[in-house]
Amino acid sequence: MIKRVFSVLKNNAMVVALAAVMVLFQVWIVATNHGSLFSPMNASNVILQNAYVIILAVGMLLCIISSGNIDLSVGSIVVLVGAVVGTLVVNMHLPVWIGIVAGLLLGVLIGAWQGFWIAYVRIPAFIVTLAGMLLFRGLALIVLNGLTISPFPELFQKIFAGYVPEGASQGSAFIPTAIVTAIACVVFAVTQIVGRARQKKAGAAVGSEIIFWAKLLCLVALVAIFGLLLGQHKGIPTVLILIVVIIAVYSYITQKTVPGRHLYAMGGNEKAAKLSGINTNRMLLAVYTSMGLLSAVAALVCCARFNSAAPSAGDGYELDAIASCYIGGASAFGGTGKVSGAVIGALFMGVLNIGMSIVGIDANWQKAVKGFVLLAAVVFDVLSKRQASAE
Repeated sequence: MIKRVFSVLKNNAMVVALAAVMVLFQVWIVATNHGSLFSPMNASNVILQNAYVIILAVGMLLCIISSGNIDLSVGSIVVLVGAVVGTLVVNMHLPVWIGIVAGLLLGVLIGAWQGFWIAYVRIPAFIVTLAGMLLFRGLALIVLNGLTISPFPELFQKIFAGYVPEGASQGSAFIPTAIVTAIACVVFAVTQIVGRARQKKAGAAVGSEIIFWAKLLCLVALVAIFGLLLGQHKGIPTVLILIVVIIAVYSYITQKTVPGRHLYAMGGNEKAAKLSGINTNRMLLAVYTSMGLLSAVAALVCCARFNSAAPSAGDGYELDAIASCYIGGASAFGGTGKVSGAVIGALFMGVLNIGMSIVGIDANWQKAVKGFVLLAAVVFDVLSKRQASAE
């Protein structure tokens, strides 16, 4: 029984760590009379302030899974796409939808450009994306001419930084948000139960029944509490809906489709995957094209969040995304990791940021803490693999 408990804790180490950090900061914040980490406004701010990290982490995860490589250019893609979209919709007064489509297409083209050199010319991803980091930020500075473009149209703000229901005042969105949260909880629970039943029917190992139900109840409770907190503020942020769609789509692709299985096979051993008939070049091209697309989505979210396109935008974003993936359980060697893990890693970073900001920890110490956490996550991954191979 004790071994089983330790096994469950080890398999869900980041979830336990996230819960522990939240409790720690809550006690600290209350003890120092700084309010509460679990206030409705802070619940909303965790999503709004870290939406770009979650979006970028999902794309970065595919890069890490498929080849153990990373994309250093995502922050520069964010600032370039933001500069182009800002020029179109603010300076040139073109319709918002044209700016959005142009931004997304630009992200796809940039991702495909980098994917071509990585997949077909076989230039190391580190070199290609490092060059991209310099190239795209330089282009962004040329487009912006060193100036900040603002403000963005109200419609753009509503799409990427609004709330559902629209225009609700603080507290008046509680009932609609509670209804949506209840539906989400039911859909999530049914999906998990049906998925487990299908695995049983297929003869796959599904684990302990008690652990499954305990985990399911905890997750449903967390979703319900979080939804009710949002309802006490202004409702559901539109960016949260966008994030949920991205997570659902990429989780399905990586876990339920043949190309998803190919990604993990490539990460395990690309040469063996190629010999087994997988078109590894095309898969790598798709991975970095996807990263470009999600970088463009993150750019749109950031422009709406800050209501501007600034030369300093995107600075360090690639590091946040990479850290989120490794903290969430992705292997530095490729072939291991889940979308849910990357999201948990991003939330962990978000809770660290907002918790340390509330209690007034110096910004330099905040960077030191995040660096230590990243190192600890990678060390844990390496030691776990050594132990598993030894057994």
